[in-house]
Amino acid sequence: MPQLGLGVWQVPDAEAPEVVVTALETGYRKIDTASAYGNEVGTGKGISMSGIPRQEVFVTTKVWNTDHGYDSTLRAFDQSLDRLGLDYVDLYLIHWPVPSAGRYVETYRALERIHAEGRARVIGVSNFLREQLDRLAAETDVVPAVNQIELHPQHQQAAARALHAERGIVTEAWSPLGSGRGLLDGPAVAAVARKHGKSPGQVVLRWHLQLGHVVVPKSAHPGRIAENAGVFDFSLDASDMAAFAALEEGRPLGPAPR
Repeated sequence: MPQLGLGVWQVPDAEAPEVVVTALETGYRKIDTASAYGNEVGTGKGISMSGIPRQEVFVTTKVWNTDHGYDSTLRAFDQSLDRLGLDYVDLYLIHWPVPSAGRYVETYRALERIHAEGRARVIGVSNFLREQLDRLAAETDVVPAVNQIELHPQHQQAAARALHAERGIVTEAWSPLGSGRGLLDGPAVAAVARKHGKSPGQVVLRWHLQLGHVVVPKSAHPGRIAENAGVFDFSLDASDMAAFAALEEGRPLGPAPR
């Protein structure tokens, strides 16, 4: 799985083909979508239009909250494949655990079947907390390959990252740039960016990469897509990493998984 990918959340379906083609032409090889995004059709068209061999593109999609349950998850996966126009996906995730519904274990068992059939190369979860990962460990057989969680310098999720490392689960960050809510405008990030001659977004993405996170920043703008990819020609030093560590607020911007 590439460590840097393109997220297509909030990209309209009609615009998704052009956005995906631009990303793949820029060098991206990981595309992250979801049934809830409403753009699986356009995402699949973009992958096809790009001319990049299918096996070179790592495609992620997700089952939505209203499709939890064994049979309904199998149906939802078939529908996602149909919309994408693909024979398989590389990673299939449970988008949210929805603990109030109490069905995420049977949903995950459906993912295990999809994985066993080879229609999802790997399976995982998103927004799962320790207690939900514990229950999966007790009641299912396949360790989630990934847990995709909200993660950025203002919400660093140290406990979750440590748990994932202990269990061999990859930490993937959604909202890696803080959802445009002030992180990139802060003086600490600006100082690191000036030091390296990079943009604030680039140094934040570099922070993620050096901590071992997989990141899927969202953008529909060609210039920003290219900028976000320009993070492999420099490194942050210990003082830079310390400056980012000091930004921790423990304040999530998105919904609470519970």
